[in-house]
Amino acid sequence: MKQNKTLFMVEIAIFAALALLLDFLSGLLMGRFWPQGGSISLAMVPVFLMAFRWGIKGGVLTGLLLGGLQILTGAVPFHFASWIIDYFVAFAVVGLAGIYMKKVVQNYQDGQFAKANMYVISGVFLGSFLRFLCHYLSGIVLFGAYAPADQPVAIYSLVYNGTYMLPTFIVCALVVVMLYTTANKVLLKKAY
Repeated sequence: MKQNKTLFMVEIAIFAALALLLDFLSGLLMGRFWPQGGSISLAMVPVFLMAFRWGIKGGVLTGLLLGGLQILTGAVPFHFASWIIDYFVAFAVVGLAGIYMKKVVQNYQDGQFAKANMYVISGVFLGSFLRFLCHYLSGIVLFGAYAPADQPVAIYSLVYNGTYMLPTFIVCALVVVMLYTTANKVLLKKAY
């Protein structure tokens, strides 16, 4: 039992650090075009892997740690509430993709890859959408002053956050599906 808890905590730390590294590398490769933050990034991939490996608890804790690490390594939020919404909460809710863990594991183990991939994509969509909602609400409440005078704040936040979250969802879904399709025996190892 103690060994499983140790493995769980170590994997959270490693995957959160990997997520931070992927976010940094994504920023270097794809640039940061959005003036108030946001980028097309692979940072959510390790959070999804933990969510499908350990369930909601593993995913949420990995996302929460990732949000904290981003703040510690130089993310400069516009407002204190932005630390909470755009970092801690936004990345923690990505881990709710773990709701699909049992379906993902069972279908890969049964050799039903198409069905398993559907559940992986559903989980990635759920986590990405919930993260988008956090940024969208933050955009309305905290960043509304940046909206053009003739544009409603809700539309501004939708367009601003959608332009990086939609591509991020697509890229993360492709990467996670490719990882599970090629290495599911390693990723689905029963760690609990």
